[in-house]
Amino acid sequence: MPAAYLRRHPLLRLLLALLPGMAVGAYFPLEHPALLFPLCLIGLGVLYLLCRRRGVGWHGAAALLAFFLLGMGLVSHALSRTAYPFADAETVCRVRLVDHPEEKERSYLCRSLLLDEWRGDSLHLSGDGHLFLLYFPKDSAVALPARGDELLVHTRLTLPVGNGLPEEFDYARFLRYRGVSGTAYVPRGRWKRVGHQDVPTFAQRMDDMRDSVLTHYRRLGFRDDELAVLAALTVGSKEELSDEIRETYSVAGASHVLALSGLHVGLLYGVLWLLFSPCWRLVARLRPYVLLLIVALLWFFAYFTGLSPSVVRAVAMCSCWALSCLLPGRPRTSEVLTAAAFLMLLFRPLWLFDVGFQLSFAAVAAILLLQPWLEGLWRPEGWLKRKVWSLLTLSVAAQVGTAPLVAYYFSRFSVHFLLTNLWVIPLVTLVMYLALVLFLLTPFPAVQQLVATVLQWLLSLQHDGLRLIEQLPGASVDRIWLPEWQLLFLYLLLVLLYRACRHCTPRRLALFLVALLLFLSLRLLLQSRPQAGVVFYSVQRCPVVHCLTEGRESWLVCADSLPDTSRLRRSLGAHWNRLGLLPPTELSGDTLLLPADSSGDTILPRLSLQQGILSYRGLRVCLLTDDRWRGLTADRPLPVDYLYVCRGFRGRLADLTALFRVRVVVLDASLGDYASRRYIEECRRLRLPYAEMKTRGMLMVGND
Repeated sequence: MPAAYLRRHPLLRLLLALLPGMAVGAYFPLEHPALLFPLCLIGLGVLYLLCRRRGVGWHGAAALLAFFLLGMGLVSHALSRTAYPFADAETVCRVRLVDHPEEKERSYLCRSLLLDEWRGDSLHLSGDGHLFLLYFPKDSAVALPARGDELLVHTRLTLPVGNGLPEEFDYARFLRYRGVSGTAYVPRGRWKRVGHQDVPTFAQRMDDMRDSVLTHYRRLGFRDDELAVLAALTVGSKEELSDEIRETYSVAGASHVLALSGLHVGLLYGVLWLLFSPCWRLVARLRPYVLLLIVALLWFFAYFTGLSPSVVRAVAMCSCWALSCLLPGRPRTSEVLTAAAFLMLLFRPLWLFDVGFQLSFAAVAAILLLQPWLEGLWRPEGWLKRKVWSLLTLSVAAQVGTAPLVAYYFSRFSVHFLLTNLWVIPLVTLVMYLALVLFLLTPFPAVQQLVATVLQWLLSLQHDGLRLIEQLPGASVDRIWLPEWQLLFLYLLLVLLYRACRHCTPRRLALFLVALLLFLSLRLLLQSRPQAGVVFYSVQRCPVVHCLTEGRESWLVCADSLPDTSRLRRSLGAHWNRLGLLPPTELSGDTLLLPADSSGDTILPRLSLQQGILSYRGLRVCLLTDDRWRGLTADRPLPVDYLYVCRGFRGRLADLTALFRVRVVVLDASLGDYASRRYIEECRRLRLPYAEMKTRGMLMVGND
């Protein structure tokens, strides 16, 4: 970015100093962040006096350093507020539920505020109001607690711990960035209701209003996918979205319309401007008050939809733009965007690590930089052609700005995004306007039902079009692996390419080509390749053995006859993408895989699975999932490299020593705590080497 441009935008310079400081503060948080602020002020004062006496103009560098340290302090302070001194055993806690219970697959999730905790005879007060996620079992015989209830629970508060898998999603860090201190499971009979808070907070009132809107949609006949998408488009509620509809929108490249952002806020701002602008045209004195009313309504909408970062960004920009109408000169849109980012990060520093925040600002920044240049490449005649061309250039600019982030977070690139935006944006606009008309027609039920029918047809038409786009050949490029350094390098390449295209000179073009060559070379040199062998993973309720080749092909040998590998694929998807693996083929039951060019029985099989014994590349693994070997004897023990003990096996390892000559015992994560301890003690008694997957995470072995 040219230095002259930065000199014209001082707030942008401060923001560019604040962002690295926040990133450093996230990876290296300070133990006492509050001490940083007075030390920073003292240091700046001393630096200012030295510069003033010696006549050195280092004021700009001092300001940049100050905001770098400010970023470190803000993030460290925000993270320290979620830190909690956990006890080593179960305690009695008094909590208050701040949300309605949310149904999960095997439990109910309740967001709860910790009030105090009894550790033995001492009372530990939670002065900062730490937020915890409590999980209650599904039990029809016991009434669920409700929002506002105060409970006494006997449980152990913990911070979630990962399985130790490579490239595993850091759930504990994810919770801390969202202000959650930890989680706990509350078994049946371990909680008691002791009080209730009758006065709901402002945020809870907004939740009730969202629920009433969803109830109104259901009364009008909205169901399933139509209800889910309408709720996401109008009130920002995504709980109703099914996995199928999420996948359809993701593959087609339309996920951005499901997240409330500038498109939705811009439509609301346009409606409010159209409704209230006649007021100040008739009475000029009303203009400031009407503009303040518009801003207040926009912020009410932001609170109503849950204050997501993308909505706050859009509302902040619209507010600045509306209030700038009272000033003699309007600010530039880029200055408004910078001010919105600056104020949002000062208010909530951890928003910087929110995916919605990053995608929202990346899209708007790319639109501001690229769309005017792209739109100027062609000047079509006719209103319709100009609108279509403007929509296409806007889509290309937003896609360029967000594609690296989408590839980094979701490992996907939607190929037909232009076709998707041409289809979905006009329909979403109509849906938003009709949803507003729907509520205005509440006093007229018959007409309202007619509008609801038209709205259902539009939503169904939108889904059908996106499903057709999803089924087109090459709809998306999946399984993309993009580490952090490549993400930053890609944005550097985009900046260099933009400068070369705007004003092409030999120097700029050469700089871009050298950077591109360096990027491709590093990506090729640092690319990970799989090693042939077998891998054991620590994933709950999914015992498998992963057989790898030197190429992209692999097999999952499942210990269960009806395997559920969805959890495994979610946990290890990023790792497999890094290795460049194709989706593994699942194998269960007796299997014999021969080489592709096998022409006779003398060819050795690539993989053999017979009676729970896996043979692959000279390794032999016995999968113990039942008691099929109980009571059997053999004249000579079968050599087994790995004895894989999984859930379902209830025998003793000593009974198998007559059948197998075991080199290593592998204890799967599907085993219960009691079973794991029993088998560990037995391995020690039999002097058998063992590997416990609960503590190890992953075990990879080869025939070496």
